[in-house]
Amino acid sequence: MTHIHDLSVREQAAAIRGRELSPVDIAEHYLDRIDRLADRVGAYVTVTADLARDQAKTAERAVMAGEEAPLLGVPIPVKDLNMVKDVRTTLGSAAFADFTAFTDDNVVAFLRQAGTILLGKTNTPEFGLPCYTENDVAPPARTPWDLERSAGGSSGGAAAAVAAGLAPAAHGSDGGGSIRIPTSVCGLFGIKPTRGRISQGPIVPDLVGLSTSGPITRTVRDAALLLDVMAGNAPGDMYRAAPPEGTFLEAADRAPGRLRVGRTAVPPVSAAQVHPDCLAAYEAASELLAELGHEVEDIDTPWKEELMPHFEVLWASMATMTPVPPDREERLRPLTRYLRERGNAITAPQLLRAQAALQLAVRTGLPRLDQYDVILQPTLALPPVPVGYFDEVGPEENFVRQTLFTPFTSVYNVTGQPAVNVPLHWTDGGLPIGVMLAGRMGDEATLIALSAQLEEARPWAHRHPPIWD
Repeated sequence: MTHIHDLSVREQAAAIRGRELSPVDIAEHYLDRIDRLADRVGAYVTVTADLARDQAKTAERAVMAGEEAPLLGVPIPVKDLNMVKDVRTTLGSAAFADFTAFTDDNVVAFLRQAGTILLGKTNTPEFGLPCYTENDVAPPARTPWDLERSAGGSSGGAAAAVAAGLAPAAHGSDGGGSIRIPTSVCGLFGIKPTRGRISQGPIVPDLVGLSTSGPITRTVRDAALLLDVMAGNAPGDMYRAAPPEGTFLEAADRAPGRLRVGRTAVPPVSAAQVHPDCLAAYEAASELLAELGHEVEDIDTPWKEELMPHFEVLWASMATMTPVPPDREERLRPLTRYLRERGNAITAPQLLRAQAALQLAVRTGLPRLDQYDVILQPTLALPPVPVGYFDEVGPEENFVRQTLFTPFTSVYNVTGQPAVNVPLHWTDGGLPIGVMLAGRMGDEATLIALSAQLEEARPWAHRHPPIWD
């Protein structure tokens, strides 16, 4: 029997438009599952049950009145780093456990305009800094495929919610891999869009352009539709991506043609060792791409290990951007305090030199990568790790472990290129292992078209963890 949570975003939206499903029934279905299952996977920090019911009733009236919107009545939770007016927003931190947002972030406003319903705010680590989702305001986010293992981060709650059937899709964000990491360990599809594709405003500055919102979904077409809805800019945005030709959903229905694919599994961090399961996923994806007629060849990555200290300067500087009242500093977690201490010690010349070094590397490296339509790499160097793996050591070693776990992802936050995680592989033990595809600046359409082709050849949306049923 098909349940509501078995339906994709597009299927739910179509059923609502056709008056086959009520937004009220859909919201109640997910709220019931959240009530029973959310804490087991650490998916939500705040559940907005009353608001969801009110919005669902409003959506139902809109449907009966013949109004239209792309996602009218479809529930899409928002990551707890982003503000939703009059809703608790903790930023994953005990220091903000009682903070209520005073406005909508622009991407939230775009989701509202599309007719979505808010089930709640999904779990995130403190200020989105780590690549795993363990904080002091909610249970740890766990991959539904193995509840002893982490759902990754920083969009760990969003990925756990979608993989466990607690939302049909979710809003996420990615500043160093934070969409691609959790979608890899949760067996989902995720898009980190091109820098400037989605507004960061009106409050969060986009000074260095590392971070962007993006969709987390079970299918490529759902992600394309969500990206169409989330994309947009507002006055004051420092970065703007060139508009695509047509919609991203249309790109999912186009054949990608024969593409030139460059591949490398050599991490730009020499100490990182790529696990055999991650290499197996990478090799299997390479073989599938070749079977589909694409030209796949090995390349040397232009990104060298000398760039890592410059990225760490930016990351530590970003850790200082959230103003914390002095009397609440002691509520911060050890890793956050460690990064903020590093960030506060950085001088203005050091920050500018780090940005200059990274920009020079991008200017020299991108022309080499632009010879290829797509770059294939492992998403992560390791399979999903146990909950507590990073926090069992001190902050400095914790940060090193994170670097060795995620050596591939942050490069594309520095360059601004779009990148996706494609869930093509599961280990013999049933753990999902993703592969990453990166495209040219502004060319999410090719990534979406290719990902849709891969999905058709090796479908994954039918695969569910035990908690699904």
